[in-house]
Amino acid sequence: MTARVVRLGSDRLPGEGLRLGTVRRPPRGVSKSEYSSRNFYDVWLPTLAPRAETIKLAQGVKSEREWARFAKKYRTEMARPESTFVLDLLASLSHQTSFSVGCYCADETRCHRSVLRALLVERGADVTD
Repeated sequence: MTARVVRLGSDRLPGEGLRLGTVRRPPRGVSKSEYSSRNFYDVWLPTLAPRAETIKLAQGVKSEREWARFAKKYRTEMARPESTFVLDLLASLSHQTSFSVGCYCADETRCHRSVLRALLVERGADVTD
């Protein structure tokens, strides 16, 4: 039983479990009935997605300093009660069942999911690469 952090739309790994889309918007040009079959997500969980203005900040990152600014802003968003409850739930569930969380970005090191991974680990989640 474990949590994984994945790129939405990528091939699923054996035993990956339920895939949660921690994105602000559903995939463009894909009908809702195909989200799961096309490996985007089984359940949409925008509660853990950065706000639109924070996403814009991340997309413009050109330095480590700018990335740190984005990460700090996203962490502040994830400190809201509605987000902390979900993060705590996922951390606990990672010890009982397998699931994955993800985003569309190609590079996890410049994606909110790298910060999300850290937030889950900080809460004691069992996270596998």
